[in-house]
Amino acid sequence: MNAKFRSLLRWLTPGMAVKRWILLSVFSMGILVVAILYAVGTDLVRWVYRTLPEGGAARVAIMVFVFALGAAGFGFALARLVRSVARSVSSDRRLKPSTMIYRTRLLERGPRVVAIGGGTGLSTLLRGLKEETSNLTAVVTVTDDGGSSGRLREEVDVLPPGDVRNCILALAEDETKLSDFFQYRFVAPAELRGHSLGNLVLAGLEQATGGFDGAVAAMSQFLSIRGRVLPATLTKTHLIGTMQDGARIEGETKLATDPRRILRVELAASPVPAHEEVLEAIAEADLILLGPGSLFTSLVPNLLVEGISAAIERAPAEKVLVSNLMTQPGETDSFTLSDHLEALADYIDLRRFDAVLVNEAEPDAALIAGYRDEAALPVEDDLLTPNPYGLAVLRTDLVGTAEWAGKETIKHDPRKLARALVRETRAFSVWRRDRAG
Repeated sequence: MNAKFRSLLRWLTPGMAVKRWILLSVFSMGILVVAILYAVGTDLVRWVYRTLPEGGAARVAIMVFVFALGAAGFGFALARLVRSVARSVSSDRRLKPSTMIYRTRLLERGPRVVAIGGGTGLSTLLRGLKEETSNLTAVVTVTDDGGSSGRLREEVDVLPPGDVRNCILALAEDETKLSDFFQYRFVAPAELRGHSLGNLVLAGLEQATGGFDGAVAAMSQFLSIRGRVLPATLTKTHLIGTMQDGARIEGETKLATDPRRILRVELAASPVPAHEEVLEAIAEADLILLGPGSLFTSLVPNLLVEGISAAIERAPAEKVLVSNLMTQPGETDSFTLSDHLEALADYIDLRRFDAVLVNEAEPDAALIAGYRDEAALPVEDDLLTPNPYGLAVLRTDLVGTAEWAGKETIKHDPRKLARALVRETRAFSVWRRDRAG
C-alpha cells in the first residue's frame, strides 16, 4: 500500500466519520442526476443545449454559476439539516452543531474510565472528565449518615442519596442550570427543613422504581448525564471505626468529627456484596481512578465492599491514584502523602497500581491560613521514587478553588485534573492516537 493511498484512507476515516458520508451523498446525487436524464430522454437534453449558448465564455460562465449555485444549495441544506437534528436531541440549544456532534461522536469513543470515591472529590473529578470521554462510570460510597442523607436513611429507610446526587449533577449535560434546583434545601417545617430537592427526588424514585439502582438510572436519564453513576453496593450498611485508643465508633459522621486518630474502619454488616454492574465496569475499564476524597469515609468504604478490591487488583486496566490536596480535620490530621498511601495499602494492594497523581503547586497563602485555623494543611509530598509500591509519581498543578458553605475553599481544579489524566495516562494516549488516524 503506497503512501498516497494510506493518506487517502486516513482522510476518509476521521474521528467523526463525516467526510465519507459527504462523498457518498455527492456520489448518490450524481447517480440520481443520471437517472433523471435517462428518464426525461434525449429530446429534453437537446432542447437545453439548443437553448443555452454552445460555446465560448458565456457557456463557461453559465456552467460555473449553475455548479456553484447547486453546490451552495446542497451545502446549505445539509448544514441546516444537521443543525436541526442536533438541536432537536440536545438539551442546550445554544451550542453550535459542531460542538454537539463532537460530544456525541468523539466523546463516546473515549476510553472507559471507572472513578471510585465519594464526597466532593469524586464529583470534581467527574466534572472535568466528562469533557474528555462519555464512557465514565462513577462508583460511589453509600455509608453517609449525616445531614439530609442521614435523616432520609432513618426516616424513609433508603440508601443515602447525597453523594450519588452530586455525581449525577456533575455529569449532567447542563449542570449549572440544574444544580441550583437539585441542590436547593427546603425552608419548611421540621419534616422537610434542610433536605435537598435532589435527595428527595432520589428517595421518591427509589420507592417508585423498587430499588436504589432504578432510582439512580431514572434520575440519570432525566438529566441526560454523560456516563453513569453506580452505588458501590445496594445493601444498607454503615461504617465502624477503631480509634487509636481502641475505642470503636459507629457512623461516618461521628468518625469524621472524632478528634482521635483512626486506625482502621470496617462495615457493620458482613459480607456486603458489591453491585454487580460495578464489578463488570471495573473488569471492562481502560482506566481505573481511586480518589480524590476523604480517606476513611469516602475511599476506603468502597474497598470494604466484598469483591471490589479484588476486582480492581485483577483488572487489566491502567490504575491511577489521585492524591488529596489538604488534610482533613478529625480524619487525616498531619497525614503526609506516604501516610495516606500506607493507610490505603491496608485495604488494597497498591503494587497493582501504575501511578499516583500529585499536586505540586502551592495554594493561595490566604486560603491556607484559613484552613490552618481549622487544623488542616496541604498534604506534604514526601513520596520518593522508587517507592515501596512501585508507583510512578506524576506531579503537576492541580489546585483550584470553589465556593463551599458560603466561603472560598481549596479544591482540585476539574479541568487541570482532567487534562493531567489525559496527558499522563496510557489509556488516553491510545485514544488520542486512534482519533488522529
